[in-house]
Amino acid sequence: MNLDEALQTFIAESRELLEEMENALLNVDLAGDQGEAINAIFRAAHTIKGSAGLFSLDHIVAFTHVVESLLDKVRDGSVTLNDEMVVLLLSCCDYLSGMINALAAGRHEQDPDTAPEGEMLQQQLRRHMDGDAAAGAAAAPLAVQADPGVERIDQQRGDSDYWHISLRFGRGVLQNGMDPIAFLRYLGKLGRIVGIATLPDALPPADEMDAELCYLGFEIAFDSTADREAIAGVFEFVQDDCEIRIIPPNSKVSEYVNLIRSLPERAARLGEILVRCGSVTAHELEEALQQQSGKQQDAPPQQLGSILVDAGNVPPVVVEAALAKQKQVSEQKAQESRSIRVDSDKLDRLIDLVGELIIAGARANMIGQHLRNTELLECTSTLTSLVEDVRDAALELRMVKIGATFNRFQRVVHDVARELGKDIGLIVDGEDSELDKTVVEKIGDPLMHLVRNAMDHGIEPAEVRIAAGKPAKGMIKLNAFHESGSIVIEVSDDGGGLRKEKILAKAIERGLVDPERKLTDSEIYNLIFEAGFSTAEKITNLSGRGVGMDVVKRNIQALRGSVDVGSKEGQGTTVTVRLPLTLAIIDGFLVQVASSVFVIPLDMIEECIEYATEPGQDYTNLRGQVLPLVRLRQLFRIGGAAARRESIVVLKFGNVRAGLVVDTLLGEFQTVIKPLSPMFSEVKCISGSTILGSGEVALILDVAALMHTVAGKGVAPAMAV
Repeated sequence: MNLDEALQTFIAESRELLEEMENALLNVDLAGDQGEAINAIFRAAHTIKGSAGLFSLDHIVAFTHVVESLLDKVRDGSVTLNDEMVVLLLSCCDYLSGMINALAAGRHEQDPDTAPEGEMLQQQLRRHMDGDAAAGAAAAPLAVQADPGVERIDQQRGDSDYWHISLRFGRGVLQNGMDPIAFLRYLGKLGRIVGIATLPDALPPADEMDAELCYLGFEIAFDSTADREAIAGVFEFVQDDCEIRIIPPNSKVSEYVNLIRSLPERAARLGEILVRCGSVTAHELEEALQQQSGKQQDAPPQQLGSILVDAGNVPPVVVEAALAKQKQVSEQKAQESRSIRVDSDKLDRLIDLVGELIIAGARANMIGQHLRNTELLECTSTLTSLVEDVRDAALELRMVKIGATFNRFQRVVHDVARELGKDIGLIVDGEDSELDKTVVEKIGDPLMHLVRNAMDHGIEPAEVRIAAGKPAKGMIKLNAFHESGSIVIEVSDDGGGLRKEKILAKAIERGLVDPERKLTDSEIYNLIFEAGFSTAEKITNLSGRGVGMDVVKRNIQALRGSVDVGSKEGQGTTVTVRLPLTLAIIDGFLVQVASSVFVIPLDMIEECIEYATEPGQDYTNLRGQVLPLVRLRQLFRIGGAAARRESIVVLKFGNVRAGLVVDTLLGEFQTVIKPLSPMFSEVKCISGSTILGSGEVALILDVAALMHTVAGKGVAPAMAV
C-alpha cells in the first residue's frame, strides 16, 4: 500500500467531510429530521477521527475526539444543540480544516502557533458537555452484567411482542474509538431494553487477552414502536465493525432457530439465553429445533428459503421479499463501487491530447479533400465523428456541479450576517447545473465578492426593512441555469436596490462619464464595475474603498464571460454572470474576411443570411426587426476591397442580437482553444486562438465584446464587458 497516496486520499476525503459537516451545521434548524442532521455531523467527525488514527495523526485524533464526545451527547439527548454551540462547532470545523491544510503542506505534527487556539476550543467543548452533566446524571446508566446470565427487567407484555437484537462487536471496535455500551444507551432512547445478556464466550485466557480488543457479544430483548430501519440506524457508525441481526416482534420461532444456528456460541446455551430474555418460550424453541433437526444448515439462501417454506414456518412471500432485498443490496454495493477518484492533472492531460487529436484529424480531412480520395474522405469522416464523441466524453469528465461552490456561501452568509448585525438567509437554486471544473475553480472568488457586497450594500438593517414593509430577514439568492451554450449565474438580493441618480452623480464627479452623455439604466448600473468606484458612505471591513467590483469584472472577463447588473430601487438588485461551459474545446463556425479566418462559438449563432442593406447603413431589416451590424473589415482594419457577395452571421448573446458582416462562410469546425500571449491581453473582441488543419492560426471572436460595440444604437444594450 502506498501510504503517500493513501494520505492524499485522506486529505481529500477529510475536506469533503468537513464541508458536509459545515453544511449540516448551517442547515440543522431547517432540517425536517434534526436527528438525521445531527447524525450526519457526528458521522463526519467520527470518520475523520478514525481515518486520522490510521496515520498516527494524534493531534487530529485528540481534537476530533472531544468534538465527537460533545456530538455524542447531542445525539443521545443529554445536551441540547443551540446557536452558541453551532458557532463553536463551526469554529472547530475551521480549526480542523487548518490542520488538514497543514498536513497537505507536509506538517504531520501539531503546529505550536495554533495549539493554544485548539486548547481553547476544547475547553469550550468540554464546558458545553459539563454544563448539561447535571441533567444527564438523572438518567441511570445501563447495567450490563459481566456474568453470562440474563438481566430480565420487565415481563408485563407478551414475550412475542418484543424485538430481538443479536450483537457481535468486532475485535477492533475499541481501537476505532467506539464504545459498545454507548450504543446500548443510545438504543434506550428508542424504547426499553427488556432483557439483555452479555456473552463473553470469545474471551481468550487472561494471559492472551489484549485489553484494546473487544470480545463481547449481546443478546437483547427490546420493547419499542420504532421500525427496523430506525433500530439498525443506532448502530450505523459501527456497522462495519459488528454483526447485527434484528428479529421483529411476532416473528416465527424458526427465525430464532436460524439465529441460533448462525451464531458461534453453543446452541443449547443460546437457546436458554433467548428463553430467559423473553424472546421465545422454551416449548416453542424445543419444537422448532426438533422440526428442523434434519434440515441442511449450510444451504444457499434460495434452498434454505425452500426448506423453511416446506416446513410451514415462513410464507413464500417472505422468502421472495428477503431474496429481492438481498439482490437490491448487492446491486447497490456494485453501483457504489463504480465511482473512482481521478487526479485532475490526468484529466487536463487527457483534454490536451484530445485537442491535439482534433487538430490532427482536421489536417487529415484537409489532405483527403485536397487529394479527392473518396476512401480517405470516408475514413476521415468516420474519424471526425469518433473524435467528436471522444471529445464530448472527455469534457463530461471535467464537468462538475456548481452546487459545491454554492454551498460554500452558506457559511459566508452566516458569518458575515453576524459581523454586520443583520438577519440574512441564503436560497440556492440550480445547484445541479454543470460546467467545467476550471471555470468552477476560478469563479468562486468573484461570486464570493458579489455575495458579500450584496449583504453589505444591498440588504438593509432590520428596522429599515420593517419600516418599508419588508420582512426583517433579508434574503440572498444564488441561481444557476444553462442558456445558449453558456451558464448563467444570478446573485440576487431583496434589499434597497441601486440608486441611479447617486451612481451617475458619483461617476460624473470622478470623471468617469461625460455630464452631457445620455446613459441607459443598464449602463448606469454597470458603472459600479469601474475601478475605484464606490458609493459607500463609510469604509468597513467589507467595502467602501472602491476595490473589488472592477476585479470581479476583470476575473469574469478572463473566463470569456460577462457580467451585468439589473436593479429596482426599493426592491433589490440582481447581478447576472454569463460564462462559457468549458475553456478547452468548443464547436466553432469559421468565417473569412479577406485572407483572415475567424472562429465564432457555434452556440451563439442563430442563423446566416445574405448581406442586404443600404450603402453606409449600420442596420438591416430582419423580418421586421432592426438588426445592428458589425463589420469585421472595419473593426479590425483589414485591407482590401469587400467581396462582391457578403454574408451576415446573426449572433445572439443574452437578449441582444447583432449581425456580423463577413466575406465568406467556411462552415463548422471543432475548435481547440489556445490562449493568447499576455502581450495581446488588451486586444478587444478577441478571446483566444486555434490551429486550423492547414497549420494556420485563426482568432476566436469575443461575442460579448462585439455586442458591446452595438450598444446604444437603438437596440437593447449589450452585456457590459
